[in-house]
Amino acid sequence: MSAVPRLTTALSGPPLALENQLLAQSIGIEQWFRGQWQDHAPPFYGSVDLRNSVYKLAPVDTNLFPGGFNNLNPDFHALCVQAALTAVEKICPDARDALLIPENHTRNLFYLQNVATIARILRHAGMNVRIGSLLPGLTEAMSVDLPNGKKLKLEPLKRSGNRLGVDGFDPCVVLLNNDLSAGIPDILRNVEQPLFPPLHAGWAVRRKSNHFAAYSDVAKEFAQHIGIDPWFINPYFEMCGKINFQERQGEECLAGYVSEILNDIRAKYKEYGISDDPFVIIKADAGTYGMGIMTVKDASEVVGLNRKQRNKMAVVKEGMQVQEVLVQEGVYTVETVRDAVAEPVVYTIDRFVVGGFYRVNMQRGKDQNLNAPGMQFEPLAFAEPCSSPDPEDPDCAPNRFYAYGVIARLALLAASIELERTEPSAEPATA
Repeated sequence: MSAVPRLTTALSGPPLALENQLLAQSIGIEQWFRGQWQDHAPPFYGSVDLRNSVYKLAPVDTNLFPGGFNNLNPDFHALCVQAALTAVEKICPDARDALLIPENHTRNLFYLQNVATIARILRHAGMNVRIGSLLPGLTEAMSVDLPNGKKLKLEPLKRSGNRLGVDGFDPCVVLLNNDLSAGIPDILRNVEQPLFPPLHAGWAVRRKSNHFAAYSDVAKEFAQHIGIDPWFINPYFEMCGKINFQERQGEECLAGYVSEILNDIRAKYKEYGISDDPFVIIKADAGTYGMGIMTVKDASEVVGLNRKQRNKMAVVKEGMQVQEVLVQEGVYTVETVRDAVAEPVVYTIDRFVVGGFYRVNMQRGKDQNLNAPGMQFEPLAFAEPCSSPDPEDPDCAPNRFYAYGVIARLALLAASIELERTEPSAEPATA
């Protein structure tokens, strides 16, 4: 149980049926995970967006370049350091120097505070850390003032032969916190140092449909292991390719998938006596930052989109054109923080859950994407009265987060399998 922090959550009340089942079988579940991690290497770090609709608890997105470590409760720091020690020892037991490569941001100070937090974790894990930036035109070190009063030093990334570094610094390990949405620059290719996550984990190669295909396999095996319907932890999905929103190409294909998934959801709702109105989320198959996403409750809504809707869906981060979309079962969220709709985001390093926060958005509804303008972050707090998940104490606060940690680790395991299935040779041309 040491892999799961003891937390309080905004959702109060007794554990739900699924949570009770996970708690009752926690020993067998932990044994199952140990066996899985012997066969699959977890990503260096990750974050998983979850949705809890009371009857269903499922991941809706998994990020392999997490950008919110600054939003974690500071009490999680010791857990992060311990997990980072494990991750680094696997990569290179003698590693002393680490190079951290962030996104090309200079104005997003909260993201840069995340970079500073990752660097702090690595330093407390015994690493010398420098920040090597891919910023175009950066020729000398730049100091950035952070919102917390600290400073972050960005240095031009340099390459010598097949090694990456910055002036006077030849690191043992390179850690990416850049999701490569715009492509893989030549400077990062064929380096001899261990580089994590691997290049094919970036959005230049990665596809959400591949991840959820792997997650579907993991969920089915896990559900069989504990004796539940995998639908309770697994959202339906389909991938629709050859989309061009600007030219209205592929609308019929998209409408067909929307109709198919809505019908599948209705069948499950009928099977379990659920009265909610089914919906789907349409999102770009590659990319992050909550761009290119819409909620749909009827297939007709994706035919004849107006110009504003088409523009919203056509382009994602780094100006990349959307050509493939994921049509995913929508999962309601019953979580709230101060009467605002919320969803838990769980953070991992190596195979360990190291904390999380609530993404809160007062401008959004329980059937909408919360990763949008107006969102705020509410760190999860440690629970005082209960020391570990306890199926005999239904009011014990950590019980709910234990369930969140289980589902997040299933998504992490799926990411491991997804990366194993992705051939590095599939890397596209230079950015």
